[in-house]
Amino acid sequence: MRLEGKTALVTGGGAGIGCAIAELFVAEGANVVISGRRQNLLDEVAGTLPSQCIATCAGDVTRVEDAAEMVQAALGFTGRLDILVNNAAIDPAGSVADLDPDQWRQVVDINLTGPFLMMRAAIPHMVTAGGGVIVNVSSLAGIRCLPGMPAYCASKAGLNMLTKQVALDYGPQGVRCNVVCPGATRTAMLEHSLAPAAKALGTDIDGVLAILSSKSPLRRVASPEEVARVCLHLASEESSFITGAEIVVDGGAHIVDVNGTALSDAGLGWGGS
Repeated sequence: MRLEGKTALVTGGGAGIGCAIAELFVAEGANVVISGRRQNLLDEVAGTLPSQCIATCAGDVTRVEDAAEMVQAALGFTGRLDILVNNAAIDPAGSVADLDPDQWRQVVDINLTGPFLMMRAAIPHMVTAGGGVIVNVSSLAGIRCLPGMPAYCASKAGLNMLTKQVALDYGPQGVRCNVVCPGATRTAMLEHSLAPAAKALGTDIDGVLAILSSKSPLRRVASPEEVARVCLHLASEESSFITGAEIVVDGGAHIVDVNGTALSDAGLGWGGS
C-alpha cells in the first residue's frame, strides 16, 4: 500500500496508460480522480474500481477553467492533492510541410500546454500542503525523432524540459517532478495509429508490433501496466530523492545505434565481419 492515504489526479485516465495508472494507484491505497474529455470512458474505468476510491471529472486540459476544475475535484474528493499525473495526449502524424497549423496547435495544446495548465493549477495547493509529486508521461519520441511526427516529438521534448524546470523551481517547496518516457506501448491509441501500416503490410496489429520491436533489446512493446508501475515508483516515497529525472521505459530501444542496425540488416558487423 505504497500510496495509502494519498490523493492522485490522473489526466487521460479513461483509457490506456492512464487507466492502468488509476487501477494500480487504487490498488496501492490511493484515492484517485480520473479526468478526460469523454465521460463515458471515465465512467467505464470508475465502474471497475471501488466507488469510495475513485471519482471522475470530465474536462479539457487545454482550458484554464477545466484544469482548475479538475484540481478542485481532487480537493473536493478528499480535501487534498498529493499526486498529479499528466498523461493526456494525442499523436497525429504529418511532416512539417504537410501538417495543418491548426493540428500542430492542437497537439502542442494537449501534450504540452495541458500539463503546464494542470501544474499551474495544482502546484500552489501542493506548496501550501508542504509538498507533492508530479509525474509527467512523455515519450521516447521526446528524446528520439519519429519519422513524420514533428508535432508529437516537439511537444514531448518540450514536456521533458518543462518537467525539469518545475523540479528546479519548486523542489525547495517540497514538490518533486519527474517524467516517464515510454517507448511503444500497446494501447488503443497506438493500435489506431498502426492500423494503416498493418493494412499496407498485409498483416495485423501483432505483425506490425513484431516489426516495430524487432530491433529493440527486449523484442517486444510495453504493456500499459509496465509503464504504470514506473509511475507508481515515482509517485511513492520509494523515489523520495528523485526529481527532474527522465525515466525511459522502452525495452532498451533508445540504446540501439541506427548505423549498427543497418549493418546488421545487411548481415555484417563492424569491420565487415
